[in-house]
Amino acid sequence: MTAQVPDTGLQLRSLVKPSGELQLSLESVAVTAPGENEVVVRVEASPINPSDLGLLFGGADMSTAVAGGTTDLPIITATIPEVMLRAMGGRMGESLPVGNEGGGVVVQAGSSAAAQALLGKTVGVLGGAMYSQYRTLNVNQCLALPDGTTPAEGASCFVNPLTALGMVETMRLEGHTALVHTAAASNLGQMLQKICLNEGVKLVNVVRNQAQVDILKGIGAEYVCNSSLPSFMDDLTDALVATGATIAFDATGGGSLASQILTCMEVAANKTAKEFSRYGSTVFKQVYIYGGLERSTTTLSRNFGMSWALGGWLLTPFLIKIGAEAAEKLRQKVAAEIKTTFASKYTKTVSLREAVSIDAIKVYGLQATGEKYLINPNL
Repeated sequence: MTAQVPDTGLQLRSLVKPSGELQLSLESVAVTAPGENEVVVRVEASPINPSDLGLLFGGADMSTAVAGGTTDLPIITATIPEVMLRAMGGRMGESLPVGNEGGGVVVQAGSSAAAQALLGKTVGVLGGAMYSQYRTLNVNQCLALPDGTTPAEGASCFVNPLTALGMVETMRLEGHTALVHTAAASNLGQMLQKICLNEGVKLVNVVRNQAQVDILKGIGAEYVCNSSLPSFMDDLTDALVATGATIAFDATGGGSLASQILTCMEVAANKTAKEFSRYGSTVFKQVYIYGGLERSTTTLSRNFGMSWALGGWLLTPFLIKIGAEAAEKLRQKVAAEIKTTFASKYTKTVSLREAVSIDAIKVYGLQATGEKYLINPNL
């Protein structure tokens, strides 16, 4: 049975104006009928991930945010610093929809068997523009969730779970045996810790405070290093010696943390080296930056030899690299463990209108551990 679907629905959009102003607004957009291999999803949950905030805020200084518009159609404006505005040329004057992933119920389906099989099902979706009341999508963008799974439980079934799984797979593909992860008490970090425990992989977690240490210890983490302690470098080196980790995934991006990790990897390698080399350890050390929680310049202090690399890591290129069959296996693993290994926790669920408010932005805009927001566009 096909549900009644409106002709239009609300969608959250982000606009960078040539004047140097960001505008967040709600717009009414058409809900298109599904094609043969498409479905219409009534979106009931979509997380605000760090990867969403870059598009949402467009480099704006959100401390300058001002509320306007009406109660039904609120508008937020904020100033974009000149240094950030120069990087926004590609999207200048173009109103963009936001939201990488979400969960919802399929309310209309095209004529293909694959589309009809999803009708009435709760699905996770990776399709962009998910801060929308309705989305028309190809069936390949949907992941059917086990019976009894709610849209909220399935809302974060792509970005964080597949990224965490991708880190472990990258470690293996590149010949490493253990890994390091920063900002490790995040939802993603907790998923990664659970994966590593389940698969017998040694993981070194780097966090910023004792509360985050406690979170990870509470789910079974053995190696957790607090970067705010004076003993951080020694603690990290000891953990690297114990685990043999030679690959790291850094969510912060800026500052000196990547350099510190490489330095400690070098010290750890030299502790077990059989001979001295003027060029440093021959053990290859890799740090991948996959996030930008720290916006300052990435700085390196070249005291970690010559056998190292610093690069970027993104989920989509990784999935393309491993191929459709391997990627589908990872998707099905997520679906099977959506309430355990890949369960997500949220501080608050807000409507689209509430998401476009100063009070909400002050919280979810901080990207703080334990302050993850969920948007229900149909709330």
